[in-house]
Amino acid sequence: MQLLKERILKDGTVKPGNVLKVDSFLNHRMDIGLINEIGKEFRRRFPSDKITKILTIEASGIGIACIAAQYFHVPVVFAKKAQSINIDGEVYHTKVESFTHKKVYDVILSRKFLDPDDHVLVIDDFLANGCALMGLLDIIEEAGATLEGAGIVIEKGFQQGGQIIRQKGIHLESLAIIDTMTDTSLTFRE
Repeated sequence: MQLLKERILKDGTVKPGNVLKVDSFLNHRMDIGLINEIGKEFRRRFPSDKITKILTIEASGIGIACIAAQYFHVPVVFAKKAQSINIDGEVYHTKVESFTHKKVYDVILSRKFLDPDDHVLVIDDFLANGCALMGLLDIIEEAGATLEGAGIVIEKGFQQGGQIIRQKGIHLESLAIIDTMTDTSLTFRE
């Protein structure tokens, strides 16, 4: 997606340790016009009318998933990284290691929001090592739901996550794939 790549080059910041900061337009301050175009592009890449839910993980994926959902006409559910008193009943549970935060989270989703009749599209902002996505896939499998695919805004193609997901035969669409990243620059896969 050329518009996204241009925005990453213009406003993204590469930090040491393979960290790409896009917080000025994607996951802290959000450019709704850009995210609206991202939502349209996900709909174009996932034309199936079987999709009944969009699933993401808190926090950065929520806004993107919500805007994309308007093009699918389905609800968004998101896995939470902490138990809270307002989640009642049984939950699906998995563990997810965050590349950015260097922390393992207990991730939960209320069982009442995902069931075997659902056809799920996963949407998230980043794919690096694939831990968050694999955790969401665990939840989908535990629910007995059907995975229709995964839409990622930015994939770090030089890390293993995308390869792992594709080897599983999962329909993965990444809107911008970064091939190389140094402490000062990056290049995209064509």
